[in-house]
Amino acid sequence: MSLEKLQEIRMMVDLKSGSARKPDRDAKRLLLYVFTGTRGGFTRLQLIKILSDTPMNKNQLALEMSLDYKAIQHHLDALEKNNLVTKLGEKYGATFHLSNYLETNILALHDVVTKLERQMSRKIVYI
Repeated sequence: MSLEKLQEIRMMVDLKSGSARKPDRDAKRLLLYVFTGTRGGFTRLQLIKILSDTPMNKNQLALEMSLDYKAIQHHLDALEKNNLVTKLGEKYGATFHLSNYLETNILALHDVVTKLERQMSRKIVYI
């Protein structure tokens, strides 16, 4: 994931977070684990950004992200297991959107994106 994509995600989070209250510590810990402590965290973060704009089903997400359907299914299962996305409907037509838990703890996501931006800007590229 590039720094530009992280900045897009940060703008989405900034728009959704209107309050100035302190982020929940447990939510921040969960988000750090899901997005930085596991493989595929950047892909999951991109899924969150896409789903914040519009709910989609697995096939639509696979086309949008140019990824395999099974990969999208895996990442959505991980996000759903951690209560970050919610599924409406059944089988292939089920659409996914951000969960109330994630929307309530959007400030914790802001902190996670900030941490990722700092990590990305510190990386040294050797030629």
